[in-house]
Amino acid sequence: MAEQRNLIKQRNSDVVRAARLSVAPMMDWTDRHCRYLHRLLSRNALLYTEMVTSPALVRGGALHLLDFHAEEHPVALQLGGSDPKELAQAARLGADAGYDEINLNVGCPSDRVQSGTFGAILMKQPGLVAECVAAMQAVVNVPVTVKCRIGVDDQDATEVLPEFIARVAAAGCERFTIHARKAWLQGLSPKENRDIPPLDYDLVMQMKGLFPALHLSVNGGITSLEQAKAFHDAGMDGVMVGRAAYHQPWDILAGADALIFGADTAAPDPVEISLAMIPYIDAHLSTGGRLHQITRHMLGLFAGRPGARVWRRVLSEGASRKGAGPELIHESLAQMQAAQPV
Repeated sequence: MAEQRNLIKQRNSDVVRAARLSVAPMMDWTDRHCRYLHRLLSRNALLYTEMVTSPALVRGGALHLLDFHAEEHPVALQLGGSDPKELAQAARLGADAGYDEINLNVGCPSDRVQSGTFGAILMKQPGLVAECVAAMQAVVNVPVTVKCRIGVDDQDATEVLPEFIARVAAAGCERFTIHARKAWLQGLSPKENRDIPPLDYDLVMQMKGLFPALHLSVNGGITSLEQAKAFHDAGMDGVMVGRAAYHQPWDILAGADALIFGADTAAPDPVEISLAMIPYIDAHLSTGGRLHQITRHMLGLFAGRPGARVWRRVLSEGASRKGAGPELIHESLAQMQAAQPV
């Protein structure tokens, strides 16, 4: 029993360290194929699933949504929901599946999420969020965390955010990731909510001052490792990167182990990463999968490098063709290299 407790303690410590840099949960993007690619780029960063709703798991029995590759660790499951009992059941399913962390979504502003009374709308109900966190923590041995906004609509974020954190922390949550923007539940689309509401990094930094014992990560508008490092230097415990990590995965993740985690390792070459994906692709195709399901996440691997446009074109045009296989990776690399200036 003592050995099991020590293993749990070490595992939880490992995921807290990994949270120094994490890749945000992004719908339709951070699926298991994307996460496998990201893990090849960084051995240390914390990876998140797309949001999975608790009703889908508990009532719908969609347990395939929990599938992931063992190489993805450390990896966190993000849940969407607002029923404490149902979230507890979903959290247990996630923990049993092997996830290192269970995260509750209190930030998504989409109409579909609002109609289910979860996501960003829960910023208005910190008491309910606290109940949900307590219910999940009662049934799992992995950390239960929260990803939230600084507020919604006409709320005064300077009042709402500290009250929200205090109430949810009192229920046992020790780690928060704060998207440094409000969410506007009416009038802005989910896409607009990622760009239009102004960023308030200062407010998030103030939360670290108010709650020094909590592990707080900042999210929103972060586009480089240097920017992430600056937040660490300013006192933040962690940084979560979203779209930049997806569209420019090499830029964000390849140097992370050295710069953010202090590892004595050289950044992997994107060509090497492309070739390293081939065994994974072979395995996926052997089970009836399609090439484009994986390669769509690889389009940004050479972003900003000579020949990147050719790489994207050859890969995107060829991956959906019937019978397309890993030879397309070799073809894309060859054409990209041929297009580079001598």
